[in-house]
Amino acid sequence: MDIKKFLSNKMTFFKRSASKNKIISKIKNIEVFKNDSIINIHRIDNNNVGDFYCAPHLYFNNIKGQSLDIFDYKSNDLDVLNNFHNKIKDNALIIGGGGLLNRSSFDMQMKMFEHIAQKGKKTVLWGVGHNEKNHSSLNKVKSYNIDTGNFGLVGVRDYNMKEEYVPCASCLHPIFDFKVDITQEVGVIFHKKTVKNKHIISQFKEYPSTSNTTNLEEMISFIKKTETVITDSYHAMYWSMLLDKKVIAFPNSSKFYSFKYQPIFSNLDNFKTDLKKAHSYSGILEESREINMKFSEKVFNYLNL
Repeated sequence: MDIKKFLSNKMTFFKRSASKNKIISKIKNIEVFKNDSIINIHRIDNNNVGDFYCAPHLYFNNIKGQSLDIFDYKSNDLDVLNNFHNKIKDNALIIGGGGLLNRSSFDMQMKMFEHIAQKGKKTVLWGVGHNEKNHSSLNKVKSYNIDTGNFGLVGVRDYNMKEEYVPCASCLHPIFDFKVDITQEVGVIFHKKTVKNKHIISQFKEYPSTSNTTNLEEMISFIKKTETVITDSYHAMYWSMLLDKKVIAFPNSSKFYSFKYQPIFSNLDNFKTDLKKAHSYSGILEESREINMKFSEKVFNYLNL
């Protein structure tokens, strides 16, 4: 092992950790917060269409384009860090959507948002949900890693929790408004991490496939022409259900188990048998849109928009 390289990597890790803790602490210690405008904070990941399109700012003109990446706090760019600090200090926050709760990647940020909400920052949780990765508790999540009661307004995509149910706002995208002819009986949509697993990919070589790393148009087109979708992507599952498709899901997180409508859950050993059990629902698109529109009225009244 190259000791110098090892020590250098360790120092880089500790410097980045210290930088992340510093910006979070700096925001938490702000004395006076403003709510001048609105910022929608979510995970802006161009390689994950679900993360990208779950944001409410994409669907409402009065907040359109007012977004901030929840991961900007760990940037090495001072301008990005300053922008992260100032946008949060000066604006009311819409946080979500996405699996931002019960996930270590977002724990520090979500607890910071909870802290500043108690200091006068206007905060909205919109379409967020738990995202527990511990396989022993995937279907057993009963609470969140934050106290949602400390936020100004709360809508979560987890139907089995005590908070108001608000499914992902991506249902508002007009791409769901038209259908196409079904041309393939079964199609597979892989999560971006699964694409790297050659063993899993090889198990589905007989089926047409895509992944959530593609663009929205291609992914939705793939879903529309498919009768039964097999996936380990939450949004592929959700969007397939919006489009009345049969779904077989391979859950890799707790989030799969808390959507109001359940697919058939399966695994590599049983999915071919489970294909016969797959079923579809109708009316989920209309219901999800209605819930989001009603919640938006509460949000915009709360934010004085």
